[in-house]
Amino acid sequence: MEYKTVGKTGIKVSSLCFGTMSFGGDADEKTSKAMFKRCREAGINFFDTANVYSRGRSEEILGECIADCRDEVVLSTKVYYPMSQDINAMGLSRRNIIHEVENSLKRLKTDYLDFYFVHMFDENTPIEETLRALDDLQAQGKILYPAVSNWAAWQIAKALGISAKEQLARFELIQPMYNLVKRQAEVEILPLALSEKMGVISYSPLGAGLLTGKYGVNKRPEQGRLVEQQRYTDRYGDEINFAVADRFSEYAVKEGMNPATLAIAWVMSNPAITAPIIGARNLEQLESSLGAVDVDMTSKWREEISALSITPAPATDRGETLLPEWD
Repeated sequence: MEYKTVGKTGIKVSSLCFGTMSFGGDADEKTSKAMFKRCREAGINFFDTANVYSRGRSEEILGECIADCRDEVVLSTKVYYPMSQDINAMGLSRRNIIHEVENSLKRLKTDYLDFYFVHMFDENTPIEETLRALDDLQAQGKILYPAVSNWAAWQIAKALGISAKEQLARFELIQPMYNLVKRQAEVEILPLALSEKMGVISYSPLGAGLLTGKYGVNKRPEQGRLVEQQRYTDRYGDEINFAVADRFSEYAVKEGMNPATLAIAWVMSNPAITAPIIGARNLEQLESSLGAVDVDMTSKWREEISALSITPAPATDRGETLLPEWD
């Protein structure tokens, strides 16, 4: 396992981060703890969760897992989504952030979080309000660094400007969606991260299973998140994505590779990525993801794989270089 520094923080994390969304849901407690143990054996020291995962149960199980190794792991969780029917139990208001960080700390059985993510953008709360609440939590030692997930690049850049102007703790880590069929992050988010020296732990490297070899234009399994959960059907249901999955699976087979392993290795090879977040329902799925650390992804190999999908247009929608004409 290789280790990378998260932006300018000095914190070194494994080149794979394990996401515990399945804990207490698709994976029962016994399986969850077995996967955690396997991750630690493989050298993973970075674990990501969220208060909303299994309504707090993911945090509780992860808290039990890290009880005897808290100082050896880097831990992140999130706030935004509703945790109860109360009208104020969601969003990025100071009230909800202060309330939810305490609940997460209790469930995780720790007195601090290495990174605390805002899970989504909150249109009802000024960015300044959110940043000041996070800055207060950092000053109190309850979080080490604020982090951001699922914000547009302009929203993150605006937040960075406010943090600099008001001398508030800035976002040091970004968590965007990124895989071979969802490459929008390449346009502005990943360049922003490189420019501002921010860490990136991207999620969904397998596209909800789309890039595991199980899916294709004429290949649809009866079970799996992509067919069982509407949000993933909406996210990846376009036919072009299944065509890309077909091409990618054929390519992986030709290369003698497990498609899941190769898909994660492709994400890892982007220079802006600190660590892809891998997840699993069981140990068998986990093993194919862990194998990505042993893949030597050359630039030529990455280019060939990238050509299997559509490269997003540049931010300006203008790719040519114009030189001035001189007499």
